[in-house]
Amino acid sequence: MFPPDNAPHTAVLIGRFQPFHNGHLALLQQALQTAQQVVIVLGSAYQARSPKNPFTWQERAALIHASLSAQDAARVHCVPVRDYYDEPHWVQAVIAAVQTLVPTGQRIALVGHFKDASSDYLARFPGWELLSLPRQGDFDGTPTREMYWNLSEQPPTLVWEPLQKLVPAAVADWLRQWQTTPDYAALRAEWRMISGYQAAWKNAPYPPVFVTVDGLLVCHHHVLLIQRGHAPGKGLWALPGGFVEPRDTLWQSCLRELDEETGLPLPAADLLSALKGMQVFDHPDRSLRGRTITHVFVLHLPGATLPTVQGGDDAAVARWVPLSELASMETQMFEDHFHVLRRCFARFGAGPTPALP
Repeated sequence: MFPPDNAPHTAVLIGRFQPFHNGHLALLQQALQTAQQVVIVLGSAYQARSPKNPFTWQERAALIHASLSAQDAARVHCVPVRDYYDEPHWVQAVIAAVQTLVPTGQRIALVGHFKDASSDYLARFPGWELLSLPRQGDFDGTPTREMYWNLSEQPPTLVWEPLQKLVPAAVADWLRQWQTTPDYAALRAEWRMISGYQAAWKNAPYPPVFVTVDGLLVCHHHVLLIQRGHAPGKGLWALPGGFVEPRDTLWQSCLRELDEETGLPLPAADLLSALKGMQVFDHPDRSLRGRTITHVFVLHLPGATLPTVQGGDDAAVARWVPLSELASMETQMFEDHFHVLRRCFARFGAGPTPALP
């Protein structure tokens, strides 16, 4: 069914669609009835795969189009947008991505369902009409993923019978195939680890807040990164860091983590003299492990010789990475560390600051 003549030119639908389920499909079909075209903003784009964001934006876009008729698919356009962990920046990125597909002066309507506090973003686009639509069935991405990870080790038939009722047929077929891949096995094991981690404080009166530190060291147009040796994020690149010990200050914890994970052969006094400042990153969704507030110490080491480093403790590898390579590593970075680098470079510089998106 095509929209009436007085309908908005473009309906915008924002989500992560991890995975694209029947509730999403029903909302999309309603959006197709309200506008000439629909622009789907695929959130959490360019993130490394994780139990919460297992599918790339390209995979999600393909599954959305595969769930539609050819006629409807031709009217649906998918655009990727990063999380940024900075709402004003994210809002501007969404607006910019949508406007590339909308002729100047045409009306835009934001389509959505106010389900809980996570839907507050729908009010951040005052220049767009808001079409608040009713919830379409009892569908939700989190329990759908939980079912897919099958942490209770149910026989496949007991998993797929209810799961197939939650997602379009094209998505179900693709999920079956993806379940045989190494990525599925790795993320399932990681989610098992994180679930056990969260179960440890299930009966606490309040959810815990974790305090961590990270070291962002720049030297001669390179930044020091480690490759994680264990879940969560095994194999992904990150800043060296970790949890604050009970009797350590934040700075002492940073020095300890640098020593344990990289073997950095510099005395504490030299590191202190290279310190440019510290920045806090506290977005509530920055870590699957729970509410984690990190303090990033930014150091600019002098000279043209890169200190020798070697991975240790939780780090499989420690490496000085050329700043020019960082943009190509975005999909290999742990949690929000790519955006930590971007924001710290913007604030403290890094010599010839790399252009990170």
